[in-house]
Amino acid sequence: MKRICVFCGSSPGLRPEYAAAAQALGRVMAGRGIGLVYGGGHVGLMGVVADAIMAHGGEAIGVIPEALLRREVGHHGLTELHVVRSMHERKQLMADLSDGFIAMPGGYGTFEEFCEVITWSQLGIHPKPCALLNVLGYYDALLAMFDHGVNEGFIRPHHRAMVLEDTDPATLVERMHAFVPPDAEKWIEPAER
Repeated sequence: MKRICVFCGSSPGLRPEYAAAAQALGRVMAGRGIGLVYGGGHVGLMGVVADAIMAHGGEAIGVIPEALLRREVGHHGLTELHVVRSMHERKQLMADLSDGFIAMPGGYGTFEEFCEVITWSQLGIHPKPCALLNVLGYYDALLAMFDHGVNEGFIRPHHRAMVLEDTDPATLVERMHAFVPPDAEKWIEPAER
């Protein structure tokens, strides 16, 4: 993997462990020569992970819509900052630039971004690993919801297995490297997205 897209909050959250995990993830990625693709903000966990990877000599590429450039205080110390017109363009470019996806703690936007890329994986649009960095059990309830979806017949077990999860950034990145996508039926061609 050359680059991992990290979805995370534009807020730091209430616990210092969230920022510590973002710093650790940045160190791990930089140490393994993996670049960061993210939402381009300088605030919250977004800024922490970008600053950490840059401080350790890594590459950080931000993608931010014009409308959010001021609101999320666009990070101007990055390797590259792409300013796009819409959220749809933002998500597409982030996906195109990335070889895998990690969601750290965050809010609605983080949940939506992660669920979209795991859906794209389920549909056969991409074979990239999708992972949750489950800091302090932040994603326990979401993982339980995914399991409930399997138990109720809405999510196939091999699709549930596509969601990687760990509490340790280094272990999670290793699991992403080892990921082999299931031989799933391809429902949509990439050009049809």
